[in-house]
Amino acid sequence: MKVEFIPNESIEQAADELLADYGARFTQVTEPPVPVEEILECHLDLSLGFDDLQQRLGTPDVLGATWIDEMEVLVDASLDPTIYPKREGRYRFTVAHEVGHWILHRHALKESKQTPLFEGRPEPSIVCRKATRKPRIEIQADRFASYLLMPRELVLRHWESRFGSLQPQVVEDEINQLGGIQDAGVPTVAISKAVAQAFKVSGQAMQIRLLDLNLVLTKQPPKGLFD
Repeated sequence: MKVEFIPNESIEQAADELLADYGARFTQVTEPPVPVEEILECHLDLSLGFDDLQQRLGTPDVLGATWIDEMEVLVDASLDPTIYPKREGRYRFTVAHEVGHWILHRHALKESKQTPLFEGRPEPSIVCRKATRKPRIEIQADRFASYLLMPRELVLRHWESRFGSLQPQVVEDEINQLGGIQDAGVPTVAISKAVAQAFKVSGQAMQIRLLDLNLVLTKQPPKGLFD
């Protein structure tokens, strides 16, 4: 499904507003991790569950699906963190991704006609799969998930508390030791993995966010830039 362009700043603002609304209604989130399941279930009143989505939908590589009219989100059972604890970061990102669709896209999705999938049950409004080249709607939901799970102010506060300042960390040497920057992107460095543990996200997701916030630098900056 094609969606309109949304600036990253607007997506981040939408994620921040959702977090603020949750905090006003329940408890302010002042420390990681962000309670994404509670936001989905308690604040947005959506149901959340697991299923073998690949078998159920007949679609390979499915991570999550959302039924807008039924207010239901299902995550593929392969991401269940109670069974696969090492996949908790991927699971939480998938939940946040589906929240992103709800916040950013549900009104447009509701306008699209749903047809029965089997036994009279409607198809999900959207199916989220693994993909190297994602359509705009999936990129927007990914960005929302990043902003929701790793809010700018929360990441900056955690970084300053952990390292004593907001000085960025240069990881050029470690990247070179890991093989350098390849077509697949920047290899995940130790500091990204360490911070990721606090936010219960994957090291890769945290590294993308830290690079975006200029807290991790892949090259030594010009002298005096951060002095």
